[in-house]
Amino acid sequence: MSDTPQARILLAEDNPDHAELILSCLKKEHKDIEIVQLSDGETTMDYLSQRGVYEDPDSSPRPSLILLDLRMPKVDGLEILSFVKDSEDLKQIPVVILTTSDAEQDMVRAYNSHANSYLVKPDDYDRMGELLRE
Repeated sequence: MSDTPQARILLAEDNPDHAELILSCLKKEHKDIEIVQLSDGETTMDYLSQRGVYEDPDSSPRPSLILLDLRMPKVDGLEILSFVKDSEDLKQIPVVILTTSDAEQDMVRAYNSHANSYLVKPDDYDRMGELLRE
């Protein structure tokens, strides 16, 4: 088995309980993925822009998938989504909105900003695992 992960996932999630649940489900299903978890929108923007402590592309490589919460402190998830999809360097990265909001207006705004998928987070481990497997 190679030391290179099969995939790199950026999880932008500010709720520690949700992050733990998502990380646990992902690691159970996919042993060979690397997951970077960031807890605010500003840090997520720094990581994606490879600036500040994330400026070294070897230690802060581009993710192959972004799991993005909408309600992030400092910079909103929709702002991050627009930044990714407007960037020539990032726009090919799939962005899955993973949020507690089932509001139609949030879903419409996310898809209008070119989200690849919009998933409403369940609150238990089994349902979260099922959602992430799908």
